[in-house]
Amino acid sequence: MGTASSLVSPAGGEVIEDTYGVGGGEACEIPVEVKPKARLLRSSFRRGAGAGAAGAGPGSLPRGAGGGGLLGASFKSTGSSVPELEYAVAEYERLKKEYEIFRVSKNQELLSMGRREAKLDTENKRLRAELQALQKTYQKILREKESALEAKYQAMERAATFEHDRDKVKRQFKIFRETKENEIQDLLRAKRELESKLQRLQAQGIQVFDPGESDSDDNCTDVTAAGTQCEYWPGGALGSEPSIGSMIQLQQSFRGPEFAHSSIDVEGPFANVNRDDWDIAVASLLQVTPLFSHSLWSNTVRCYLIYTDETQPEMDLFLKDYSPKLKRMCETMGYFFHAVYFPIDVENQYLTVRKWEIEKSSLVILFIHLTLPSLLLEDCEEAFLKNPEGKPRLIYHRLEDGKVSSDSVQQLIDQVANLNKTNKAKIIDHTGDPAEGVYKTYSYVEKIIKQDILGFENTDLDTKDLGSEDSIPEEDDFGDVLWDIHDEQEQMETFQQASNSAHELGFEKYYERLNDLVAAPAPIPPLLISGGPGSGKSLLLSKWIQLQQKNSPNTLILSHFVGRPMSTSSESSLIIKRLTLKLMQHSWSVSALTLDPAKLLEEFPRWLEKLSARHQGSIIIIIDSIDQVQQVEKHMKWLIDPLPVNVRVIVSVNVETCPPAWRLWPTLHLDPLNPKDAKSIIIAECHSVDIKLSKEQEKKLERHCRSAATCNALYVTLFGKMIACAGKSGNLDKILHQCFQCQDTVSLYRLVLRSIQESMANDMDKELMKQILCLINVSHNGVSESELMELYPEMSWAVLTSLIHSLHKLCLLTYGCGLLKFQHLQAWETVRLEYMEDATIISSYRQKLINYFTMQLSQDPVTWRSADELPWLFQQQGSKQRLHDCLLNLFVSQNLYKRGHFAELLSYWQFVGKDKSAMAAEYFDSLKQYEKNCEGEENMMCLADLYETLGRFLKDLGLLSQAVVPLQRSLEIRETALDPDHPRVAQSLHQLASVYVQWKKFGNAEQLYKQALEISENAYGADHPHIARELEALATLYQKQNKYEQAEHFRKKSFKIRQKATRRKGNLYGFALLRRRALQLEELTLGKDTPDNARTLNELGVLYYLQNNLETADQFLKRSLEMRERVLGPDHPDCAQSLNNLAALCNEMKQYDKAEELYERALDIRRRALAPDHPSLAYTVKHLAILYKKMISLLCFRGNLTKLYLCTSWLLKSGRNPLAQSTLV
Repeated sequence: MGTASSLVSPAGGEVIEDTYGVGGGEACEIPVEVKPKARLLRSSFRRGAGAGAAGAGPGSLPRGAGGGGLLGASFKSTGSSVPELEYAVAEYERLKKEYEIFRVSKNQELLSMGRREAKLDTENKRLRAELQALQKTYQKILREKESALEAKYQAMERAATFEHDRDKVKRQFKIFRETKENEIQDLLRAKRELESKLQRLQAQGIQVFDPGESDSDDNCTDVTAAGTQCEYWPGGALGSEPSIGSMIQLQQSFRGPEFAHSSIDVEGPFANVNRDDWDIAVASLLQVTPLFSHSLWSNTVRCYLIYTDETQPEMDLFLKDYSPKLKRMCETMGYFFHAVYFPIDVENQYLTVRKWEIEKSSLVILFIHLTLPSLLLEDCEEAFLKNPEGKPRLIYHRLEDGKVSSDSVQQLIDQVANLNKTNKAKIIDHTGDPAEGVYKTYSYVEKIIKQDILGFENTDLDTKDLGSEDSIPEEDDFGDVLWDIHDEQEQMETFQQASNSAHELGFEKYYERLNDLVAAPAPIPPLLISGGPGSGKSLLLSKWIQLQQKNSPNTLILSHFVGRPMSTSSESSLIIKRLTLKLMQHSWSVSALTLDPAKLLEEFPRWLEKLSARHQGSIIIIIDSIDQVQQVEKHMKWLIDPLPVNVRVIVSVNVETCPPAWRLWPTLHLDPLNPKDAKSIIIAECHSVDIKLSKEQEKKLERHCRSAATCNALYVTLFGKMIACAGKSGNLDKILHQCFQCQDTVSLYRLVLRSIQESMANDMDKELMKQILCLINVSHNGVSESELMELYPEMSWAVLTSLIHSLHKLCLLTYGCGLLKFQHLQAWETVRLEYMEDATIISSYRQKLINYFTMQLSQDPVTWRSADELPWLFQQQGSKQRLHDCLLNLFVSQNLYKRGHFAELLSYWQFVGKDKSAMAAEYFDSLKQYEKNCEGEENMMCLADLYETLGRFLKDLGLLSQAVVPLQRSLEIRETALDPDHPRVAQSLHQLASVYVQWKKFGNAEQLYKQALEISENAYGADHPHIARELEALATLYQKQNKYEQAEHFRKKSFKIRQKATRRKGNLYGFALLRRRALQLEELTLGKDTPDNARTLNELGVLYYLQNNLETADQFLKRSLEMRERVLGPDHPDCAQSLNNLAALCNEMKQYDKAEELYERALDIRRRALAPDHPSLAYTVKHLAILYKKMISLLCFRGNLTKLYLCTSWLLKSGRNPLAQSTLV
């Protein structure tokens, strides 16, 4: 076929090559019917052979000799074969022509097929190009569709927000209009009544006085403390209507003293507790925490060690082998650990410092053997016998066979053993190897730290487990809120330090003005407290807060004290987030809180309005030194909006830095002290250390304190402390003369620095003091003592604590969240002026801290200290590349984000010059690189946490489509490494669902939430707080879809679970610290009978009631009642409070007869002591009625008709239906 060009030989199939084809062809056989050529040859051969045999003679040759020639002759001479050959040739020619025709036709077919194949190839290429173009178009349309959908959702959100705001404005206007119409009607009625009364008086001939004719000026303009007039803004001064919350409050006729919560008085364990009693206890419990001793709420575990020459080996062994373990344990939980000790002080050089250190310490350990030197007796007495706060104490007593301890040792041990149990002194008597005794001491110390100091209930945890997720407080105590406990601790310490002054500085006149603000009718703008630096604004606010908490416990006070500029406490987003969290806690809300600063500013007024509508008391927001916040007018713009009627805002500013727009607000200006008060404060400070000034010195002092600068509150305080220290050191005249040369606070601080340096023994200590102050000055939030010890390893604890004591005593340094900080902004400025005028010096000290924290970052896991300081120092140094590398350390960014420092993290990226998309891409690349090196389950879990953190971070940035990828990857890792039903998988599902909710993909979110709920129920049970979180999320999801019945169903289930968990754990408003400090509260009540101690006992009773410890609650409530009856008398309303709580407790224990008696006693007291319409009286009646309703069913069952008749009659008399909500038919 095709190009074949050969024939098969008829003789035997041999191939005949084609001699016509040019270039040759393929040999093949052609089946042609032709007579074989061999047969013709054989027949002709036979005929020739027969003829030869017939004509041969006798003389012929033999055949063998001439056979060949004969054959050839015979062949050639054959005439009969010619036709056959001609036939064969003709046949051959015919076949040849046919073959040629066949070959040509096939060649044409091949050419045609080639052209067709080329055409098909061209068509295929064209179709492929069209397919690629269609695919690109499809991708483009798909992206446009997603963009359009996202734009649609955003537009829907904006539309919903607009509709919400429009409806809100409509409701506000409606309420406002109705309120004003009612007010106008009331005014018209009053006018008509006055006119009719006037007519009656005139008809009787009585002369009526016309106020317009009076010559006196009796206007109602308020006068500030500075003597300047100020007026409250009129109602429409801001050009907007009051909020809906304020309008709701306008319609309420009475605001009682109770603290109302939306569902407390409906169901749950608090149903039988009188609301005003309960709320006073709640408010006091929330506010008593900052009044604890520093060692009880500080995040520093200070272990003070006392030893003798005999126990030096045990001391060294403890410091070498066990102190590092305790330090790692505490640092894992976010606490500092300091093992402080002094050398054996023969000359009592550090006596004062040792006493100060014992007072600060949270644990004291005494190592003794046979003798106790007399120089240590005072320390031991201070630590073990004078322990008013009952802090834990431990004595290691090494015994030795055949040897008897000295009288001093035995006497101390006997005295400690005879102390009451609240002093918590443990004595370890050990005989044998000192190493075993030290290990036993370490075990006790570890238990004391975990149980008594840090408040962990499970003290059997290993040190390595304390940093795990299961050992820390559960995240869902705050829902999905990211919370930094260090910020809250810093605020508690700041409040405590601000209120520590023993001198009131003549603040009584200002207290009245602040009280007038709270009582003034709404709406009013914030009150501005202004004054110069160091004028006492923080002291005034802290003292007034204490008075309000004591006199008006139902008043909710939210305060924030701003530190120096650029510190964490001055970040606006953290301030708003902290205040919003406080509002959420008091609202019993578990909603997720955004970290976006702009959205936080929008949500805070809503939460404020929400709580103000529920809280039947005043809400006071206090922000001290608000002018230290950067761009304060932009970030605190909610201040200029109308506030709810029961909300008051107080802010303090420096006169020089007050924003111009705020100067129109009502202002309370703090004047300088008058010379007489300044002199009395300085003299009182001298008298406190038994120093008396001469008449001549007092005259000089009076002449000196006449200007505004020398009568400044901080100047006067610092002046007094300088004189007191100088008097003790014996150079009073010299220091007094030098102080007279200082005309302002900064110059006086400079004198303080020079005097401290002069008191130091050598130049090395002077240089050390300078470097320490400079390091604290350039740090972000301060420097800890342990960090200073590592920065200066040659320094001893004795030198460091002596230096800190001197600086603390003279108002230079203080403690804040375990860090050394400056007490006042002027002290910070003084160190800058004195030691750091050159920018290169500042840069060198920053670099020293950078090197230290970089080394810490490379050696240990990332701590909150490294994450706080290192990026900030890079930013201040202007090192963009190093900051960029630090941020790409995934654990640094994770630490910042998980502690809620979202805005700070964003500011760092903005400084580097990266936008959101670039930031996300770089985090993805870093995570991919980290994932390549991950091996083992522990590292994979860490990787899953990093992916989850990145997903949540991108969600908060608004990059929802990009947030899904890391969250899905986190879910995959946890499902693979753990188990599909592991609780951590439920956590991943929950976070992924939250992204879909924000993305408006409600179907996907619902499916994921339900999976997370199922896993959590299987893992934890039906009543765990994790279940409540999933139910709350589902409720929110259904509410967004307008499925209100389903949302209400899940929300009720969630609330019931959280109430049970709150009662079981005693986790009041999320404050686990209250549960841990119950014992310290109990110790505070040991002493004299006072109303405050009785109130604290009542609060403890409520606290134990919440923990379902009814027996202990009964003991405290009875103690409170007995103390109040002794101190206040049996008819005092406070006794009614205790009776009411005891009745609620009896009701809970089903002791109805006893509860009835207690309720009736409380009702009798309140009837005689309170007005008939007082809400406390109404609530007692209400709870007694509830009790009688319970008793009716019980009495019917028992057949006690007499008692049934009395209960029914009482209910009918009080206007209640005894059959309502009963089981009778």
